[in-house]
Amino acid sequence: MSKNSLSTFDVAIIGGGPGGYVAAIRCAQLGLNTALVEKRKALGGTCLNVGCIPSKALLHTSEQYAFAKGHAADAGIEIGGEVSLNLDTVMKKKEKVVAQLTGGVDMLVKKRGITRFNGHGKLLGDGKIVIGDSEEISATHIILATGSAPVELPFMPFDGETIVSSDQAIAFDTVPESLVVIGGGAIGLELGSVWARYGSKVTVLEFLPHIAAGFDDDVSKFLERCFKKQGLDIHTNTKVTGAKEIDNKLHVTAERKGKEIAVPADKVLVSVGRKPYTESLGLENVGLSPDQRGFIEVDDHFKTSVPGIYAIGDIVRGPMLAHKAEEEGVALAELIAGKAGHVNYDVIPNVIYTEPEASSVGLTEAQANEKDVAINVGKFPLAANGRAIASDATEGLVKIVACAKTDKILGAQIVAKGASELISEVVTHMEYGGSAEDLGRTIHAHPTLSESVKEAGLAVSKTAIHSL
Repeated sequence: MSKNSLSTFDVAIIGGGPGGYVAAIRCAQLGLNTALVEKRKALGGTCLNVGCIPSKALLHTSEQYAFAKGHAADAGIEIGGEVSLNLDTVMKKKEKVVAQLTGGVDMLVKKRGITRFNGHGKLLGDGKIVIGDSEEISATHIILATGSAPVELPFMPFDGETIVSSDQAIAFDTVPESLVVIGGGAIGLELGSVWARYGSKVTVLEFLPHIAAGFDDDVSKFLERCFKKQGLDIHTNTKVTGAKEIDNKLHVTAERKGKEIAVPADKVLVSVGRKPYTESLGLENVGLSPDQRGFIEVDDHFKTSVPGIYAIGDIVRGPMLAHKAEEEGVALAELIAGKAGHVNYDVIPNVIYTEPEASSVGLTEAQANEKDVAINVGKFPLAANGRAIASDATEGLVKIVACAKTDKILGAQIVAKGASELISEVVTHMEYGGSAEDLGRTIHAHPTLSESVKEAGLAVSKTAIHSL
């Protein structure tokens, strides 16, 4: 396409991840002539290609392997011969899952009549975008949805082989004998769990006092005990200082309790967070400057300081979560179409997909106390839940935080098998301003793990039936 035949769209979106492709689909549903620009061959961004989806495929397979190897006999399932791992098959299965989902997104985009451009998109100004070296399009509205990238430690840069990000840690061709994970957040705990189940000696080094930052201390400590039982060696209050060769083997060095420790590592996964990805986006061409942390500032309607340019997802404020980006994409499409798009940031759930899983939404007990909000807290252990006992899934708890004056649910934290699914009903009650009593009085099927959520709701008013 030459510049003389410049294609013009109502909306052009740079970035085909969860925020970008969802925004494109919603724009098309609303009758807007929409273009979607993505540099990867496959749509879906980090989430579908090298993040959320492939990691969940590995988590699932590794859980099956761990059960077959260590727990099947206890359940009365006898497996003849030694249980072995075929990592090549595991990776092929993961890639099949990724291909199915990215292919599905591509089909949805085509079916909606969205014009897809493959190449790096860059802002030129005056509503124009250049794709690759020369192809140009223009649009009345431009949405930036370019996502995020792993944070690199300046003293331990990624080499893609030994010092790796999650991008490489989902694709090892052999099981590392020893894996050091720097960072005890969701990514580090999930991938650390995967490789520990496959046979790695996994050591997690976390700078903060507890793993799983964002959860209350009692929940984080509970999780830490669970992971240590599974063989993960976890060191909190530990500051990583570098890496060096000791006896011809790489060691990660760190300071803990005033002493230096050195942990041997065949692979080092650096998972200390992610940063907004706006590289070579041409922000300078339109007069946009990210803030000190790299985020693009937007107003409540996702508008940047430049008319006609918007931003959503990981490059703007808020949690870097795929479902947050999706909701922003839908809301922005509706706003552009003249409708009342909105995102309720108080009810965005967060999940760590380990076993057991950990999920949360809203305020923690600690945050409520910091804000001087009078609260009541209800807890219920899965050890007292019939379905959990029958399913060997008793490691877990549900914690509900409610306003002491109104009983309105302010937050929740769940550690359980399937906690990612259990949190949804709490989010639903919070969306309409529901109370802990509403949650506790909602009829739940028996026996289900979700009864633990009901009981925790009742526990807020000390009326739980199945706990003392």
